[in-house]
Amino acid sequence: MPLIKVQTSLAAPEPQATETLLKRLSASLAQHLSKPESYVMTALEPAIAMTFGGTTEPVCYVEIKSVGTMSSQQTKAMSQDFCQYISDSLGVPRNRIYIEFCDAPGYLWGWDGHTFG
Repeated sequence: MPLIKVQTSLAAPEPQATETLLKRLSASLAQHLSKPESYVMTALEPAIAMTFGGTTEPVCYVEIKSVGTMSSQQTKAMSQDFCQYISDSLGVPRNRIYIEFCDAPGYLWGWDGHTFG
């Protein structure tokens, strides 16, 4: 049920680096939310036409969605962790990364022909 999706203006890293990035994001999101990693989904959407602050310098937009409620402590910790890791992995400056956190009611999240609420 947790999802982390990274959209970036940069080209995709090499396949092994992409796999490493996605696996690290998956494990970290599961840990931050105290949810089984078996339910975590990750996605990387590279090479998207994007601007930030009126420039086309490298940029990322990250969505983190989960069924339940994320606390302000959790979102602060995730923002710090994910901004740093994505910056280190992709080379996007931390101040050019936006993260949107979204709590989803269980009835609005489907899986395996059912919903979580």
